[in-house]
Amino acid sequence: MKTAIVSGCRTPFTRAGTHFARMTAIELGRHAVTELLARTPVPPDLVDQLIYGTVVHDPQAPNIAREVGLATLPKDVPATTVSRACASANQAITDGVNLIEAGVADVVVAGGAECLSRVPILASDRLARTLVSASKARSLGARLRAFTALRPRDLVPVAPAIAEYSTGETMGAAAERMAKENGISREDQDRWALGSHRKAHAGTEDGRLAAEIAPVYVPPRYADIVERDNGIRPDTSMGALSGLRPVFDRRFGSVTAGSSSPLTDGASAVMLMAPTRAHELQLEPLGHVRSYAFTALDPGAQLLQGPAYAAPIALERAGITMADIDLLEMHEAFAAQVLSNLQAWDSDAFGRDELGRSGRLGHPDPEAINVMGGSIAIGHPFGATGGRLTVTLLNELKRRDGQFGMVTVCAAGGMGFAMVLERA
Repeated sequence: MKTAIVSGCRTPFTRAGTHFARMTAIELGRHAVTELLARTPVPPDLVDQLIYGTVVHDPQAPNIAREVGLATLPKDVPATTVSRACASANQAITDGVNLIEAGVADVVVAGGAECLSRVPILASDRLARTLVSASKARSLGARLRAFTALRPRDLVPVAPAIAEYSTGETMGAAAERMAKENGISREDQDRWALGSHRKAHAGTEDGRLAAEIAPVYVPPRYADIVERDNGIRPDTSMGALSGLRPVFDRRFGSVTAGSSSPLTDGASAVMLMAPTRAHELQLEPLGHVRSYAFTALDPGAQLLQGPAYAAPIALERAGITMADIDLLEMHEAFAAQVLSNLQAWDSDAFGRDELGRSGRLGHPDPEAINVMGGSIAIGHPFGATGGRLTVTLLNELKRRDGQFGMVTVCAAGGMGFAMVLERA
């Protein structure tokens, strides 16, 4: 039994600190799920589970899935939050697939949300310990004494690190290192980034991307409406991109802000269903999940090369080869990361030495990859991107009369994801 995907949508993806700066990931998730239910003639009481992904958790509401579900579904629908870095929505979707294929659910709503405009700011360890001690003190004098050991540096807020816990390396620094080790040129990175913006702009203007987006009336006044992604730059050029300074290695580097995905706010949602239930409800699925695979590698090595290892496993489980893939949606954390993975797939040495194959895996023509742009242009709300990739791929397979598509995502911790989708 192959799980059906019957519908999907997302909010606009907006750069952190812009339109959704005063909203929460919970509010964005509620909006995406509400719109999903409105687009699908499925009574909410038929939903068996809600599974939702996020990366930067709200300390006051650590189970974002339950908060989203309480506002959108009957109160007795269980909800669980999952987190697998940039592949969190993919984790939510595949967890839903597992429930359906195990026969314990018929209808699952999955997706994810992130509001990087509202990253929790933490207290230093010493200040935190002091506050706990003061809260336990039995007198005013004891409370005051608890603070005497504090120094000005202990009052400095601590922002969450966007770096590997095990190595201390940021994802951008890892992308820069991969570009050097794999010989990925600055020109090729800029050209890929330019294509991302141009294709995303075309998909927005002709209505294809717009059809997947649920417009958001921004609280508290609800006077402003956001209807499109605001990171797409139709006016950019190779000249403009080549003029940007490297960010992670200012002297010898090639990775710039222009060839990197920006910090972004947004949410996505998809509806998964057992094929028998879809038939009963007379619903025509967008497609089916044929297979998927998660992989991991040493974060000190090629940190963002996970898709190169996950794709061949997903293809083998699907019983097809890369030559059968009509469209490929790759998460664009960085242009260098995309190009490094494509290079690996096209390498006989990598196929033999790393994948245990007789030769290269291969990849689709670049014109069949990210045909409506990618995360560099559209943006990357960590917990939501997997939903966007899935919905866009299925919609484009239908428009182009394709049969098989694949989604790939690199994730922090050296993890990789690949999923094969089949058009219904």
